Amino acid sequence: MTVSGLTSQALHGCFVTGTDTGVGKTHVSAALLHWCAQQGWRSAGLKPVAAGTLLIDGRPVNEDVQALRQAGSVRLTDAEVGPLQFKAACAPQIAAALENRCIDQATILSAAHHLASRADVIVVEGVGGFCVPLGPDWDTADLALALGLPVVMVVGLRLGCISHALLTAEAIRVRQLPLAGWIASTVDPDMAHSEGNLASLRHELTRRHQAPCLGVVPWMPAPTPAAVANHLDAAALKRVLEPMLFVSPFSPEKT
Repeated sequence: MTVSGLTSQALHGCFVTGTDTGVGKTHVSAALLHWCAQQGWRSAGLKPVAAGTLLIDGRPVNEDVQALRQAGSVRLTDAEVGPLQFKAACAPQIAAALENRCIDQATILSAAHHLASRADVIVVEGVGGFCVPLGPDWDTADLALALGLPVVMVVGLRLGCISHALLTAEAIRVRQLPLAGWIASTVDPDMAHSEGNLASLRHELTRRHQAPCLGVVPWMPAPTPAAVANHLDAAALKRVLEPMLFVSPFSPEKT
């Protein structure tokens, strides 16, 4: 899908995807926003599609949207951070259908460019895994390609994570998107052989994709952006992300 008529302003930042739903994408995205703000960069988070809201003081609130809004250093509204929010906590195209609405790519790209006009860096958090349908003819991988941002992959450390990570990395690279790196997120504190799994992930993702590990986040009962950011590899983030944030952005080849 292509969308015309949008501003040509460059997008600088990253697209955060995960090996599955519930692997800590929001915590990592918020930590990246916090880390960018610490570098003195104006940072803004974007949750293009958010499924699942709660009524708080009479208004619908999505927890992921709020987390990104609070972690960024640019003052934004919930609507600016989450342009498409749905009530039901389920697959996004199902949540949209329940409200007789559609997930419009132009709306998302317009929101991304709006944030780019106010921030040095935008951190875009995907929904679920990398290839989640958003409509009858497009998915989150298409969205990542349309945004043209380098991808940071969050790997949920649990049984099966090695295959999930390698398959996700292949899906990213086959679309000729740059895989900036990956962050391990401990979602199962009792995972057996976690160190062995980490070693295998480091080896395989380096060997196959030259993708560096940007951090290993332990399990936390109440993770805050600052606490998660403490477990990111600051040197690796600077080495990998800084050139992508302020040099000419990636532009996918047109076929």
